[in-house]
Amino acid sequence: MTVNLQAPNPDQVLAVPGVRLGIAEAGVRKVGRKDLTVILLDEGSAVSGVFTQNRFCAAPVQVCRDHLQQVKASETGTHVRALIINTGNANAGTGAKGLADARATAEALAAILKIKPQQVLPFSTGVIMENLPVDRIVAGMPAAIADAQEKHWAKAAEGIMTTDTVSKVAQCEVAGSGARVVGVAKGVGMIEPNMATLITLIFTDAEVSSPDLQTMFQRVISRTFNCVSVDTDTSTSDTAIVLASGKAGKADLAALENALFDVALSLTKQVARDGEGAEKLIEVCVDNARDYEQAKTVAKAIVNSPLVKTAVHGADPNWGRVAMAVGKCSQYTDIDQASVIIRFGTQEVYPRQIGADDLSALSTYMKGADVRIHVALNTGSESATVWGCDLTAGYVRINADYTT
Repeated sequence: MTVNLQAPNPDQVLAVPGVRLGIAEAGVRKVGRKDLTVILLDEGSAVSGVFTQNRFCAAPVQVCRDHLQQVKASETGTHVRALIINTGNANAGTGAKGLADARATAEALAAILKIKPQQVLPFSTGVIMENLPVDRIVAGMPAAIADAQEKHWAKAAEGIMTTDTVSKVAQCEVAGSGARVVGVAKGVGMIEPNMATLITLIFTDAEVSSPDLQTMFQRVISRTFNCVSVDTDTSTSDTAIVLASGKAGKADLAALENALFDVALSLTKQVARDGEGAEKLIEVCVDNARDYEQAKTVAKAIVNSPLVKTAVHGADPNWGRVAMAVGKCSQYTDIDQASVIIRFGTQEVYPRQIGADDLSALSTYMKGADVRIHVALNTGSESATVWGCDLTAGYVRINADYTT
């Protein structure tokens, strides 16, 4: 079973043998803030990742891709040995200098650890279009390395935060083995993943090959983080990495994938619940669809609708807005309004006409912290579930003042 950890107690988080985490205050953007995280990996760790499809992808994304390709193409058994993550500056839209800066951070850490630069994966998150303060990051590396311990998950989750209000950690054990899976994530705005997600780091001590890890991770991402949206905007820095130290020996691949899914789903919901300015988690389930693509497309149209999001925020059971969102998916000519069923929670609101008592109960339900919208298309038998949050004045305020 997954253990959900909002603002976790460090003593509750399982150590993952072969993985150590250290945090430092480097002053990347603000003094006195934990903004530099170094993660150290034992030799032999398998690694896989997915990245943003944004054409303005950040320099560290490009360097990460390049380093992973070099490691996988190596004939000498080279493995990823370290990750370095800074907050406060995304190093995106910074051109050739940005690439040089990302490589410089990897090279500096590699020199300290006496490994090859391609064995280091750099990550940056924060303000776009500003040059990375490499000197401050390099100066902070020794302190982060000295701080590295197996159980510093809570500190690492805090260290990668930007406008997050809570740190995000999830963990579980792999059924039928002694293997563990632990993950951390950050992200509350500029979230509409497209073949990647926010910054998510998931670790296991199960033994698994990189190809098997990549295959199962892509399936997991497609049903979890690629099903979350806060504001329809795909970040320049989205990266999801999974690493397996192999210290616990081999685990059943299906059981390992289930554990990865549980951790990713927990983190997905934590991200949606902590969306910038958010007060409510929205879950949209679309079922009886022609295929998964249709179900997911319609679900995303609902969860991304500003009118639906503001109705949820105001506890207004305005199912006409849900019907609108379904109907604007006009590419699906097999969706017939006479066959669609809409529910808020378990209460059917369309086509059934509800009475005053039902409406009062529905209004009470809509005032809760979790609101579920269920739509049956009745075009087939497939389903998809997505997650998002309400739209508040707080979101506007945060993003109006983000760089100032």
